[in-house]
Amino acid sequence: MAIHPTAVIDRQAELDGSVEIGPYVVIEGPVKIGPNTLVKAHAFLSGWTEIGRDCEIHPFAVVGGPPQDFHYKGERSYTKVGDRVVIREGSTVHRGSQPESTTMLGDECLLMAYSHVGHNCRLANGVKVYNLAALSGHVEIDEAAIVSGYAGVHQFTRIGRLAFIAGASRTAMDVPPFMTAFGVSTIVQYNAIGMKRSGYTAEDIDEIREAFRILYRSGQLFRKSIEQVTVMVKTRAGKQLAEFLQAESKRGYCMGSTGHRQRGGKGPAQVQ
Repeated sequence: MAIHPTAVIDRQAELDGSVEIGPYVVIEGPVKIGPNTLVKAHAFLSGWTEIGRDCEIHPFAVVGGPPQDFHYKGERSYTKVGDRVVIREGSTVHRGSQPESTTMLGDECLLMAYSHVGHNCRLANGVKVYNLAALSGHVEIDEAAIVSGYAGVHQFTRIGRLAFIAGASRTAMDVPPFMTAFGVSTIVQYNAIGMKRSGYTAEDIDEIREAFRILYRSGQLFRKSIEQVTVMVKTRAGKQLAEFLQAESKRGYCMGSTGHRQRGGKGPAQVQ
């Protein structure tokens, strides 16, 4: 284990023998770090935090810091970071807000510089959060989704598998799997390129194309569209989409780019 002499390591910390700790790193509290993880200069790790193997934590990143929640009174809560995760310069990952709750990053996530993952967020494997994007508390993001630079995501929003959030977007409603969101909670297209790169078949992509048409171009009530999609789907991708749409939504769903969902005074793309 290589620990720079200027680093400050709490006696409660548990570091694998292969961990490397750079200059002026501070590790405070019962932090656990797995094999071959590199913590670079000036990073700050705190609290009841577990970091997996082969991770990189870059300068001035803060992992496991207290949540930005005035209800938090210092109770024990957790941050769990998977394997092969990269947390770039100045990024922040805050621990859970409620006692015994957890903020979780899956394997192979990438947080680019100055991005923020708020308390109680759950990121599945392969999620990418680009520069200066911010996830508010309790956001859930499924596998391989991308949140582009300068984007903001509202509390309790869900983002589905392989969804793509465009740069500088404001996402305040759920984004279903394989969809692309732009601007203010607006679905503009399905993510065909991402699906191809991830090994989905032509049949998968065709079914998502048809589901996109039903959900965002048919003009019918969103609940009716969900029912139609759920009955229609047969492929792996289609079933993943239907499962997401049938789960509980606290925020409702993003509207289509035509704006035809704005009716009845219930806001865009709410389930009606």
